[in-house]
Amino acid sequence: MTSEKRRTPAGAAVLRGDITKAIRRALMQELAAVGYGRLSIEAVARRAGVSKTAIYRRWSSKLELVLENVVAAAGSKLPALDTGTLRGDLALLFQVMAHALSHPLASQIIPDLLAEAARNPTIDQTLQQVLRGKQQEIGGQLIGRAIERGELPADTDPDAAVDLIVGPLYWRLAIARTPLTDTYLDTLAEAVAAGLGAEPMLPRQREAPVPG
Repeated sequence: MTSEKRRTPAGAAVLRGDITKAIRRALMQELAAVGYGRLSIEAVARRAGVSKTAIYRRWSSKLELVLENVVAAAGSKLPALDTGTLRGDLALLFQVMAHALSHPLASQIIPDLLAEAARNPTIDQTLQQVLRGKQQEIGGQLIGRAIERGELPADTDPDAAVDLIVGPLYWRLAIARTPLTDTYLDTLAEAVAAGLGAEPMLPRQREAPVPG
């Protein structure tokens, strides 16, 4: 993740888990409040109620502190995207993404770090690795199974498909900052499925009347 290795506590020192959690929580709150550029170890320590030494015993720099914790948060595994249909998988993915991107901290941190990546090669490289990992995860789970089920053509490009899947929702939440509704997510799932080349969903057959 970075060229520097995680520091090992000197001697027999033991890193308390509750302090580490407090630092992680304070980091995210501070990062959302002021952004990476204005973030300081002092402010994180103050918000966490710990000394700067407690932070430096765990991370060697602000960059390492931010990257390790952001990558850990962003790298969490997606739930199993296997509802049996492409549209169902898309709807589930959109619900998960909408919940994650709508979080007050995430909605502030993600755009700031993406902007910072344009100025900081280390941040850019790390975020690119995370994004590629997510792209492969979504492509492997959702697109791969849709191809196996015959819902998508065998030559569907997974990378282009993931761009089409993720792009509209990210634009709506992170750029336009427009609220989402369940109806919109259902409409988006249908539009993306059609854009990927899936066969249109057949209208539901009306139930035959029960003989009297």
